[in-house]
Amino acid sequence: MVAGSPKTSKKTLPDLSYEDRIEGVVFGVDEVGRGPLAGPVMAGAVYLHREHIPEGINDSKKLTARRRHLLSDMLHNQADYATGMANVHEIDRINIRQASLLAMKRAVEALIQKIGREPDCILVDGRDIPDWPWPSLPIIKGDSLSLSIAAASIVAKVERDEIMVKASQEYPGYGWEHNMGYPTKEHREAIQRLKPTKFHRRSFSPIRQFYENVD
Repeated sequence: MVAGSPKTSKKTLPDLSYEDRIEGVVFGVDEVGRGPLAGPVMAGAVYLHREHIPEGINDSKKLTARRRHLLSDMLHNQADYATGMANVHEIDRINIRQASLLAMKRAVEALIQKIGREPDCILVDGRDIPDWPWPSLPIIKGDSLSLSIAAASIVAKVERDEIMVKASQEYPGYGWEHNMGYPTKEHREAIQRLKPTKFHRRSFSPIRQFYENVD
């Protein structure tokens, strides 16, 4: 299925090196939001059409918010993609690793339903592969190597950021509109001052410690 791994030592931008070694329909999958203290973990699944690939796709962490939104809009018109999410309650119940895999599985299932066919291979960022029946290839730092995975990181990041900005209006003072729930100094201090919300991950150490100290 996959004829070896392409050399990556001189690569500066993700490309189709992995996709070119696979016949058929290839999905790229990535998740965002493992590290925040608040909000869901989100995954994207993308099926790129080679004749319509937007220029400038890269790991979402290396792009400005404006550039991510622009590329997300372009992918909406020029590719097929779907997202999947695991919410805070699921994260606390099954742990962040399993919740991330669940979000990936939901994204892939949604994309299959959208395009009406299953993938011949799924390129997944990182080491872990969800429990699913499709042939898959885990790629360390895949969002910097594979265009499909990088595109997935973009759509997942944009959608999760939108959720956090909206949540910041319901729960002002935590700075979610710019820290997106990550454990910045501002966010940690706000937790102590304002108390955690239902949007916070109680299984994460700073939130768990808050309630332990209160008790």
